[in-house]
Amino acid sequence: MRISSMPFLDFLNRISLKGVQRSYTMERKLVSSSLKSVIARNPRVSINLSILEERLWKCQKLKDFFQIHAQMTVSGFINDSFAASRLLSFCTGFHFLALDYSRQLLNQIENSNTFSWNTIMRAYVRRNVPQCCLPLYRLMLKCDLVPDNYSHPIVLQACSLRFCVVEGEQIHSHILKFGLCLDLYVLNTLINMYSVCGHLKDARFLFDESPVLDSVTWNSILAAYVQIGDVDESVYIFNNMPEQNTIASNSMIALFGRSKLVEDARKLFDEMTSKDTVSWTAMISCYEQNEMFREALKLFTLMRVCGIQIDEVVMVSVLSACASLEATKEGEAMHGLIIRIGIQTYLSLMNSLIHMYLSYRNINAAELLFDLGYSDQISWNIMISGYLKCGFVDKARHSFDSMPRKDLVSWSTMISGYAQHGHSSDTLALFHEMQIRGVRPDETTLVSVLSACTNLFALEQGKWVHAYIRKQAFQINLFLGTTLVDMYMKCGCTKTALEIFDEMEEKSISTWNALILGLAMNGFFKEALEKFSNMERCGVLPNETTFVGVLGACRHGGLVDKGWEYFNSMKHIYNLEPNIKHYGCMVDLLGRAGLLNDAKKLIKDMPIAPDVSTWGALLGACKKHGNTDIGEGVGRKLIEFEPQHDGFHILLSNIYASKGKWDNQMEVCWNDVARWMWPLFTEEWGTWRRIQASKTTEITPTLHGKQTSQGPEEAAIETKEARIEPRHGKTTQHGKPAANHGNQGAKARKQPTVDTKESRHRNPRASYRKPRRKPCEPRSQDTGTQEPSTGNE
Repeated sequence: MRISSMPFLDFLNRISLKGVQRSYTMERKLVSSSLKSVIARNPRVSINLSILEERLWKCQKLKDFFQIHAQMTVSGFINDSFAASRLLSFCTGFHFLALDYSRQLLNQIENSNTFSWNTIMRAYVRRNVPQCCLPLYRLMLKCDLVPDNYSHPIVLQACSLRFCVVEGEQIHSHILKFGLCLDLYVLNTLINMYSVCGHLKDARFLFDESPVLDSVTWNSILAAYVQIGDVDESVYIFNNMPEQNTIASNSMIALFGRSKLVEDARKLFDEMTSKDTVSWTAMISCYEQNEMFREALKLFTLMRVCGIQIDEVVMVSVLSACASLEATKEGEAMHGLIIRIGIQTYLSLMNSLIHMYLSYRNINAAELLFDLGYSDQISWNIMISGYLKCGFVDKARHSFDSMPRKDLVSWSTMISGYAQHGHSSDTLALFHEMQIRGVRPDETTLVSVLSACTNLFALEQGKWVHAYIRKQAFQINLFLGTTLVDMYMKCGCTKTALEIFDEMEEKSISTWNALILGLAMNGFFKEALEKFSNMERCGVLPNETTFVGVLGACRHGGLVDKGWEYFNSMKHIYNLEPNIKHYGCMVDLLGRAGLLNDAKKLIKDMPIAPDVSTWGALLGACKKHGNTDIGEGVGRKLIEFEPQHDGFHILLSNIYASKGKWDNQMEVCWNDVARWMWPLFTEEWGTWRRIQASKTTEITPTLHGKQTSQGPEEAAIETKEARIEPRHGKTTQHGKPAANHGNQGAKARKQPTVDTKESRHRNPRASYRKPRRKPCEPRSQDTGTQEPSTGNE
């Protein structure tokens, strides 16, 4: 038989001579060469179904598969629908072959059936190419092939992956047309499609109207309610299930964990008769999500004791628990376990390990893991966030600039880090660069930018960000609205802040606090107290920050009685313990009103130690009202607490001056001058002594009239020892003990002394003395330089 008469000649010419696509040229060449080699060896190749199954079972290489394909083409066995479907099924499962090759093989089959088309469509869904499944389904209908109960579930899965509810509804109409609506497999896939696409009412309607339900149907509708977090309906469905299987229990544990129902989750976990790895993972994740990290680690230890297989999912939760507890030993032990079981190459695990070491502030270990090469976009973001949490802002910016690709999380993390570390100017500059790059910010980024504008009191930039929010149609949610109110209040635009506050649909205690504190800070004490009353009527309970604003408003308005009323209501009505800020506000309020004795008594009766600001408020009030008696004690206490604070010295000095106590005023002034001048004086004096000591050792070649072979440093040490005076006696210039000739001789030999720190404490007035003129050169090179004595201790 001549080759020109063979039915596969067109196929051979198409794949070996012309080609169809450039990306599959090598595959076509291999098939062409396989066909030619088979024809050359045996023009009459025979193959049957048993030989095909045997060769497919032994097929391990791409070349072997092409040989089988060539033999079926040469023998004409490719026209057998069952054999062709078997070859096509093996081809779609062979991951070294592209799906386009399987598609060409389907086109080669003359009598293709529904099973062959289902095989190709299922391969598209499994390889996450759902967009190619729907056109293939339409082509199958055009070829007059009737889809079966396996065709529609495959297409519905493709609709679920693409969230195409419109196409899913069209497939639903086809199911009704072909009479497959009662098939359980089809029904379960329909319920899942509607649930994934958010059409829960349609899914529940199918569930309620279905005459037959199996465990898959119950699991599908339960998964739909678990996905939206409906606890009540999920519990109802779970309790009415004919058989509570492991899959349903695992879904309920995950739902209880997200809903903070940890006790219900643990109760269900303990009641499960059969637990798999997913069950243990769900319970450990439940503990980790609800910040019960110790319980998570204990349950993981029990999981290992029970011999349950450990996977990468459960290790992610365990590493997160170790990071939150900052349990260094446990975290390193988990790292060793990951290496022993050989799952360290998973990206999710690598990112969790990097996050864990960064939470330990072990930057070196995190960088070593990051440099291994198992990194993605999440890894870069984790490194930037970790650097910022550890305070390495420059390293974070270097990593940000080195990123191959920046997403929204990267920009938001870097901008938020700048704002949190007080780099407000860098925050605005990076936000400007973000706008140039065309990246749309989210609410978190805008909150950070507005906080930077607040810190810089940059009202114009804040107004621009507000206009940008309106232009881009951002919804002013709770966080954005609160930040805007705080920014406008601190910049003095109370009217705009009130307008934004009134426009907000949702208000939290932070929003009310920002408004009340802002009004009090800007002097609108009546409006601040009015807003506090409105807050109480709305049922919002105040906190400690709220009363700081309320007491501040009373302080600005001089409302002593109101201040006492609010202060006492904290403990008796709202069960809040006043802190140091509240006491400071009350002391300032009483002090401004001239009730200095009451303010002093309040400080004395405080259950906590007063801080400097509380005493400072009382001292300022004493200065204002000219109360020297209280002001003197408070001022000296403050100077004792913070001797370097200039304002306290000035206030106390002014109090003395206002009462004509010039001696006390001069004492405070002299102490203030000495506090600044004495370090300079002692530094200059010590420098002069070191210079003179070095000159002595360099100029004097002999010691005590004897030639010495010592070096300059050793000679200086010996010279210094020779000049030191003993504690109970004095020495002469050359180191010999001086005889005690009475007080006159002692006075005659008395050397100039240096004012010491101890003497300054004994005599505060003598704390500063003008330094004597420094001698320039020694008098004689023979006797050396006479060094001033330090005086007797």
